[in-house]
Amino acid sequence: MLVELGIRGLGAIDDAVVEVGPGFTAVTGETGAGKTMLLTGLGLLLGARADVALVRAGHPRAEIEGRFRVDPHGEVAARVEDCGGSLDGDEILIARTIGADGRSRAFLGGRAVPAATLADLADSLVMVHGQADQRGLLKTTAQRAALDRYAGPEAQAALTDYRAAFAELAAVRAEIENISAHRRERTLEADGLRRGLADLDEIAPTPGEDVTLAAELERLGHAEALRAAAGRARDAISSSDADVIDRRDVLGLLGAARKELEAVRGHDPELDALAVRVAEAAYLMVDAAADLGAYLGRLEADPGRLAAAQERQNQLATLTRRYAADIAGVIEWGEQARARLASLDDDDSALIDLAARRDAILERLRDAATRLSAARTSAAQRLRAAVGSELSGLAMPDADLQVTIGHRPDPAGIDVRGSRVAFGPWGVDEVEYLLVPHAGGPARPLHRGASGGELSRVMLALELVLGGGDEVSCFVFDEVDAGVGGRAAIEVGRRLAQLARFAQVLVVTHLPQVAAFADRHLVVAKTAGAHVTSTEIDLVDGGDRLRELSRMLGGLEDSAHAHDHAEELLATASAARSASPRAR
Repeated sequence: MLVELGIRGLGAIDDAVVEVGPGFTAVTGETGAGKTMLLTGLGLLLGARADVALVRAGHPRAEIEGRFRVDPHGEVAARVEDCGGSLDGDEILIARTIGADGRSRAFLGGRAVPAATLADLADSLVMVHGQADQRGLLKTTAQRAALDRYAGPEAQAALTDYRAAFAELAAVRAEIENISAHRRERTLEADGLRRGLADLDEIAPTPGEDVTLAAELERLGHAEALRAAAGRARDAISSSDADVIDRRDVLGLLGAARKELEAVRGHDPELDALAVRVAEAAYLMVDAAADLGAYLGRLEADPGRLAAAQERQNQLATLTRRYAADIAGVIEWGEQARARLASLDDDDSALIDLAARRDAILERLRDAATRLSAARTSAAQRLRAAVGSELSGLAMPDADLQVTIGHRPDPAGIDVRGSRVAFGPWGVDEVEYLLVPHAGGPARPLHRGASGGELSRVMLALELVLGGGDEVSCFVFDEVDAGVGGRAAIEVGRRLAQLARFAQVLVVTHLPQVAAFADRHLVVAKTAGAHVTSTEIDLVDGGDRLRELSRMLGGLEDSAHAHDHAEELLATASAARSASPRAR
């Protein structure tokens, strides 16, 4: 909702601040006073193209600021934050400047942004219906969305099912395309993995084999030195020559020492303990001599085994160099390669499964599209009748709003009622509103089928029938009363007040019958000074409002007859509003 609009240095407006408020606000004033400059300023806030000619003479720039109340947790607030702006509570500040040098700047929530950003946000803030600017329902996408809201829960349920199936179909198709598009690369990858695994399987390394093999090679490479050292050590401990009487080996010496100590055993505990240690040493030497003998028996210089071990080490080294890892890393690569190869080899079965999923999703999509199309067709008929009834009361009794639902043939589309048709994110239907402005006239798109005033009334009728179901909460009408008067003008005012039960409505009008229905009445007037003419915007009430309505009725502010007529209009409008209190 628009809360406040500030304009400085724009056209005839020197400096004005307008508090709009909820409900129905009428903007009136004499021709040429500058009523449309309010809409021009609002349009600039909504991203309209800047024109240096709009800058008021003597001002360095034109400045326009608008405060809008929005849902702090809604889409608009999220988009403001995405742009780096911030909210002030539940309000956002939008500003636009146009320099006398032609430079234009735009600000959203305190952050400078491109004017295009304001234009993107505009349709979520304000719905403008006027000859110079039409937003919202002239777009076929907005027409389709409005029809879906009008169609009710049945259409919404079908649309939800359709959108879910459409998203799932897109994901499955992307997966199929990915597998198919990269099939050559995946085949080459699989071939490389097979060759690597074949080499790995041929060599068949085992965990820790490289460490064990290195130790064996070290032993085999020094077999003679090891044999000589072990033999000398064994002979030093225990001579193998049994004919030697005076044994000078370790065991002989330990035996002699033990014999001497045993001879004096029991006379000194300390020496007895030493005797025990000598005996233990003798036992250890006996074991060591036996182990050295066994080692010598096992140790053989085996040139054939040495060559085989060296060859095996070369094979393992080839693997470790190829995969830049030790044997444990090579084995791990093999496990990963086998898993990857299994997934690559599964492409054919994966494609078969994906194709089956795709066909099942297409069937769900077709069912949801058929239900959605049927709901839209039924709603289109109801909408046409309801809008036609409203147009009769808006001085367009012979106008006919046709809501067409078409389909575009596509051999690659989905089958709907026996025909292959194109489909998109919102179904198979191409929705468009066509207007027949008078009996016998051709049906044309809305923007080509009526004048500015007629189009504004068609939009008013549409908004009324749709029940203020648009995402925006502010509607602006310009020239909605063009070409009407009398009873029809009262009906226009009544319907604008009815729309204001659901949303904020801002109307530029020259008819007192329309202005009388407003909750707030703004008057735009020119004031002429010695050298410059300015525009002032005032909120009028009571006697001031009666004088303005009298002026609009007869051109004479102080006419008693016009004054009485103005009071009658206000009473009529008040009674109508009381009968239908605003739903806020």
